[in-house]
Amino acid sequence: MSDREETLRELAARLCEKEAVADAFVAKSFTDHHLMVDLEDGKSMPTEIRELLAAHDLRGANAEYDTDADDPSFAGDLEDGTRHQFVDTETRGDHQSYVVD
Repeated sequence: MSDREETLRELAARLCEKEAVADAFVAKSFTDHHLMVDLEDGKSMPTEIRELLAAHDLRGANAEYDTDADDPSFAGDLEDGTRHQFVDTETRGDHQSYVVD
């Protein structure tokens, strides 16, 4: 595990202690690391958490990937809350899950 991935995992663990956060975890796409934040039902993303993530070079996936979504990080509804996705802009494009020949 890289130092950056370890940092992201530690940040996810810290977020799990925050009010309104049901879960937080690190995920990977083909090229990027993501920090996923699940909020409890009826809660919106606290400004404090957005600022903390921005300070660690994490940006809402909708904003980073330039989608037409109104919310910069909203990824979808869950049965008991909402999921928000943040992209690690410090290492964006560096991750490679596998190579297809």
